[in-house]
Amino acid sequence: MFFAGFEKSEIKTSGARIVTLKGGKGPPLLLLHGNPFSHLSWQKFAPRLAEEFTVIATDLRGYGDSEKVQGGDNHENYSFRAMGRDQFEVMEQLGFSRFYCAGHDRGARVLHRMCMDHPEKIARAAILDIIPQHHLFNNMNKAWGTFSWHWLFMIQPYDFPERLMSAEPDFFIEKKLAKTKQGLSFFDPAAIAEYKRYFRNPATVHAMCEDYRACAGIDFEMDTKDFEAGRKNDVPLLLLWGATGGVGRNSKPSPDEIWQRYASDIRGAKALPCGHYLSEEAPEETYKELRAFFLGGELQA
Repeated sequence: MFFAGFEKSEIKTSGARIVTLKGGKGPPLLLLHGNPFSHLSWQKFAPRLAEEFTVIATDLRGYGDSEKVQGGDNHENYSFRAMGRDQFEVMEQLGFSRFYCAGHDRGARVLHRMCMDHPEKIARAAILDIIPQHHLFNNMNKAWGTFSWHWLFMIQPYDFPERLMSAEPDFFIEKKLAKTKQGLSFFDPAAIAEYKRYFRNPATVHAMCEDYRACAGIDFEMDTKDFEAGRKNDVPLLLLWGATGGVGRNSKPSPDEIWQRYASDIRGAKALPCGHYLSEEAPEETYKELRAFFLGGELQA
């Protein structure tokens, strides 16, 4: 139904079993989804990208049908470093030592940490609709807290958020995703059905909470050390965000100005005519921006 012509497999990394789809030809391009999704969030244009790139789309650990590992004492197994390590190992097992990568939402946060940890392995990176969590946690305001309430809810100790979220999982997913006037209209109904299926699994809900807990803990600590040491993301970046989403409306200063404090090589920065879910709400615009950015890179077939 989705990703026609792609090969689906499960790749075992040193930390988790990762659902992986691979298709196309050309330079390698890894796609990393956000919360509460899976690789399906790219399905509207991944086959078109596969006409010019070898596209790899995965489910992050804890998400979709990838393995739900134990979080660890400090939630470290859901840190962006641990989640990024999975992705590096997936690409290595597929034969790619250096690659392009695009990430949305949580996937973009994983990608930012991957760029910080191993910039030599990522030729170009596209960051979709986030600003760094280090900035967020140090600059919260009323508008952000109202729109992104789930950040502070999901970091509460186990198992308070898990019980509430799993009490009516379909209702929670629908309320979380329907933040715009369009509601759920731009989502493929079959994809929504899959997102609900994932979320009905209490282990998935717990993994998502562990991801957010790690973000507010071990990830924030790593980011603070990097920021105080003056370390920046040196990988060539494309920044995209939705003009009507939380990042576009609530970021002060603008997203690209904020990112200049954390990245040294921003090649493009643009607001698209949509909310948070770029690949679902504005697939044509998102596809064109990603295609142009990665075709301009050095990893050509």
